[in-house]
Amino acid sequence: MRTFDDLFAISAERKGGADALNAQLSKPKSAADLAQIPEDRWLAQFTKGVFQAGFNWQVIENKWDGFEAAFHGFDVDRCAFLHDEDMDRLMSDTAIVRNGPKIRTVIENAHFLQSLRDQGGAGQVLGGWASTDYVNQLDFMKKGGSRIGGNTGQYALRFLGKDSFILSRDVVARLIAEGVIDKQPTSKGAMKKVQETFNIWMDQSGRSLTEISRVLAFSL
Repeated sequence: MRTFDDLFAISAERKGGADALNAQLSKPKSAADLAQIPEDRWLAQFTKGVFQAGFNWQVIENKWDGFEAAFHGFDVDRCAFLHDEDMDRLMSDTAIVRNGPKIRTVIENAHFLQSLRDQGGAGQVLGGWASTDYVNQLDFMKKGGSRIGGNTGQYALRFLGKDSFILSRDVVARLIAEGVIDKQPTSKGAMKKVQETFNIWMDQSGRSLTEISRVLAFSL
């Protein structure tokens, strides 16, 4: 397995040098900043990720104002108590994508966010989760939420500013090339190996999961 410096050099050569590569590496938000993100924005981002999965992302972006209106600005308590009449309303609302199972994830993920309040709320729990334990955060979200444990959760956390890696096609290809895994990681054992490898690269570089993930993606 190559060191992070070796991988950075490969990506820098492809991107026009170290300065050009660094300019494309965004840093995650601090735990303090993430703690200030309101509950409704966590629910909104989870919902956007769920609806974008397997669908044209731009269509969801174009309809997003309609989603915000239909789900009351993603007020967590209001969404948690949506009932059958609300489902009928939403399934006939042309301002959103009318997918029943995905609409129900809004209710289920609102319940999930409510359950975090006794521990300080989503900003504290999800925003403060250790980067060295990221795969267990995804597992926690998978078990507690609805459709937010895999790539959807990874992208949602990234867009919220949480330190994260995204197991995109290029990142997975680099991990395979480095002998970390031999295919798309789905088992707990494979995800553990991915986390351990990212932890090594974090120790070597002093960089975040977010930056390292981007470097890997740019290396191919």
